[in-house]
Amino acid sequence: MKTNIYLVRHAESPFEHGQERIRGLSEEGFAAARQVAERLKGVDVHYTASSPYARAKQTIQFLAEAKSLDIEEYEELVERPIKGLDYKAPWEELLAAIRISFDDKDYALEGGETTRQARNRAVPVIEKLLENYRGHNIVIGTHGNIMTIIMNHYDDRYGFDFWHQTSKPDIYKLAFDGNRLDHVERLWG
Repeated sequence: MKTNIYLVRHAESPFEHGQERIRGLSEEGFAAARQVAERLKGVDVHYTASSPYARAKQTIQFLAEAKSLDIEEYEELVERPIKGLDYKAPWEELLAAIRISFDDKDYALEGGETTRQARNRAVPVIEKLLENYRGHNIVIGTHGNIMTIIMNHYDDRYGFDFWHQTSKPDIYKLAFDGNRLDHVERLWG
């Protein structure tokens, strides 16, 4: 019995330092969120979940409303911080750290979270959803890094290069046979 999890990476959201939880989508991001709902309108969605971050929830909000579903929030699905809040670094250093972290699962910059730590908090949520909604369709509002870490847990071909080519938003349909990932299909772009 196949269970499908649709991982929806959030749409464009203007960066605001220290506003990870509350920064929402841009005007362009809201337009893309409507397109996400349109793209998935033919899917018989049984459950919607999200990171509690505003941008992730807002990206699947139109879909949830169209399907008359509440969005269950999971703290364990927040984005992986590769560095601590007090660690100042240019984008190139952060990018290099993310690359290293997919090869060395125990690597993070000072105060950051390793790939292993992020996987160990997020994957149990996925496993629980696979158990509770076996044979159904689940949509999850997520972030690029944690999405890739989840996918990497089930198939190690999903790593830095995959993450680096994803878009905002992006949609990946993960088809599971039991708790084994059977195949992945990109539905955006």
